[in-house]
Amino acid sequence: MFSGLVLIFLLLGIGQTQASFDAERMKLIQKIQILIEEILRLQELILKLQLQKEITAKSYAVIDISNNSIILEKNINQAYPIASITKLMTAVISFENIELNQTITLTEEMLKPEGYSPSLFLGLNVRAKDLLKAALIQSTNDAAEALTHFLKRGKFLNLINQKAKELEMNSTFLYDAHGLNPSNLSTAGDIAKLLKYIHQAHPEILSITKDNDFWLPDPTGRLLKFKNLNNFYQIPEFIGGKSGYLPEAKQTSAGLFNLNGKPVTIILLYSQNRETDTLKILDWLKNNSIYLLSFGR
Repeated sequence: MFSGLVLIFLLLGIGQTQASFDAERMKLIQKIQILIEEILRLQELILKLQLQKEITAKSYAVIDISNNSIILEKNINQAYPIASITKLMTAVISFENIELNQTITLTEEMLKPEGYSPSLFLGLNVRAKDLLKAALIQSTNDAAEALTHFLKRGKFLNLINQKAKELEMNSTFLYDAHGLNPSNLSTAGDIAKLLKYIHQAHPEILSITKDNDFWLPDPTGRLLKFKNLNNFYQIPEFIGGKSGYLPEAKQTSAGLFNLNGKPVTIILLYSQNRETDTLKILDWLKNNSIYLLSFGR
């Protein structure tokens, strides 16, 4: 009987030793996992700091709009002139308030803004849909201006700013439909909200911004092509967007890209070279795909 008790105690001791060993092993595994995560965060920080030194834009926002995870950002809430990015909001108001097959006759007032096409001329009877394409593809300013006259200019501009408030773009103030006014101000964070709304509510707008096969006749009847000014329309990952330029705004860009199955905005304000900045960010994201897989962690 005594030997039986000894055996039982020995077995219990072995069991306790094994349980203690397993517990220590789990703690060690957890510590290693935490250490790996910390190393990844440090690597991410170093890579971000390296990238920030190379980006010329004074403000930018790289955001996964599926869950609003900010991947990269700089001065995301600082307002800057946005130039022709304004036309994205013009497109939204046009889609929501104008029958796009409706036509209008172009007047001198509509054709006043700089930046025009010979295919948009005094007395032309043109559809709102074609004006919208001209404004988004070739960034034709008088096309954007003409769109406002379908509703009366003052009403159209009021709707633009009402929409900004509705989308909680609280630092956005727009004074025209084309972006020539340097007082048209917004932030990278606000523009990301606008792109998210367009992606969800009006994806057709983004499709138009990728078009490079839009033509209209000039006064002689000769067809003229509207060249897409956004060179990213050729990139498979590009979902859509708009670029702009003013001396006061430098180069601006609002693009939406499909990266690793996620819709990611790349917003640039006051950039010296928006294409180079965007390509550097895209390259960084592709080469560090681990971060694309772990947004919002």
